[in-house]
Amino acid sequence: MSVPSGLLPATIAAAVEHELVIRKSRFLTVVAPVASTEDADAVIAAAKKRHWDARHNCSAQVTGLLGDRARSSDDGEPSGTAGVPMLEVLRRRELTDVVAVVTRWFGGIKLGAGGLVRAYSSAVSESLDLATLVDRRVLQQVQVAAPHADAGRFDNLLRDWVGRNSAVLGETSYADAAQFEVWAPAETIGGLQAEVAALSGGAVPAVGTGVERVIDVPR
Repeated sequence: MSVPSGLLPATIAAAVEHELVIRKSRFLTVVAPVASTEDADAVIAAAKKRHWDARHNCSAQVTGLLGDRARSSDDGEPSGTAGVPMLEVLRRRELTDVVAVVTRWFGGIKLGAGGLVRAYSSAVSESLDLATLVDRRVLQQVQVAAPHADAGRFDNLLRDWVGRNSAVLGETSYADAAQFEVWAPAETIGGLQAEVAALSGGAVPAVGTGVERVIDVPR
């Protein structure tokens, strides 16, 4: 797998729903993580079906590992007053693989172009404030094969270590030995090897395989 270098856009861990009422208009927002433009379109379609009685279901989405695919829709609002401001919020937050849908029930008071821009921007921004963010990182695979009798000690060490080093614990298997898998930033692997060596008196190595993968890491 070819993976990019440098900082990658973050994403969100789970969907969030949030409601605003501005001058009697009700704005209900959902922001959700998605894996593709098709997933994002499905979230938008579901919102339109669920809120069939609303006047507008405006949307914005950013997808792709580098956030290189973007779409937005004003869904009947004056051009440029809803979808684009929503998209700008996603861009400013440096997010990808996320879709935002803002459903509006008109309250009888016109907000004007500036008011609509502020309302739709605030709806997405406040929803993202409630979301749990995860960072996308290029991590390298490290394997640790420990004796079964020491598996608990190594499990504790590795769980503590990944929490301190923007890493994640992968699959654990049990055959001739307890085989642990860690995905770690390249610059931290030396530290992991030192801690594993210290725990085992040098008897157990932490072996970097050179395999890289893009993985979501909770903040």
